[in-house]
Amino acid sequence: MSAANLRVVEHPLLEHSLTILRDQNTSRADFRHHAGVVSKVLLIDVTREAALADVRVTTPLAETAGQQFADRIVVVPVLRAGLAMLMAAQDLLIDVSVGFMGLERDEETAVAREYYRNMPDDLASQWVIVLDPMLATGGSLDGTVCALKDKGAQRITLLCIVSAPEGIQRVTENHPDVTLITAAVDERLDANKFIVPGLGDFGDRYFGT
Repeated sequence: MSAANLRVVEHPLLEHSLTILRDQNTSRADFRHHAGVVSKVLLIDVTREAALADVRVTTPLAETAGQQFADRIVVVPVLRAGLAMLMAAQDLLIDVSVGFMGLERDEETAVAREYYRNMPDDLASQWVIVLDPMLATGGSLDGTVCALKDKGAQRITLLCIVSAPEGIQRVTENHPDVTLITAAVDERLDANKFIVPGLGDFGDRYFGT
């Protein structure tokens, strides 16, 4: 599946860790570890697009030229599974601002209901990176992007670990100005709107609930 605003990241570390995440026999500790690995590889890929500013620093031996991030970045995990990716983001971007979007899927209708929203101010001047491990129907991410745009966000990137074609189509068609980055595009959604082959309920496996 292809879309102008979709990027599928390829890396041996991703393939290795994704295989472990998919395995139903993977322990909770290993699941958490490899979720962190995948999240960090995705974050390293997405920050290739970050603007840099020239700076001068002094090493123990001499002054030299360097570069630092010029972009102000906000990460927005979609609760609750997105919290797993937040930990990886804070490891790499230690002073990053954080917003939160709480969406809960009705298991009968598969429609996402918003129950919590807390965003930093002045999103219009910042780069917003949304963290959501599983893109299934696309309802949660569609709603999150709409909420961010209502708040003034203009530059939005979506970061997912596993995505279904149905969700990709919904998000990329409804928001052609938003970039979607994922580690895997799976086959389909089943009758219960779960990703196949997927990796099960990400939040339950990560948090042990």
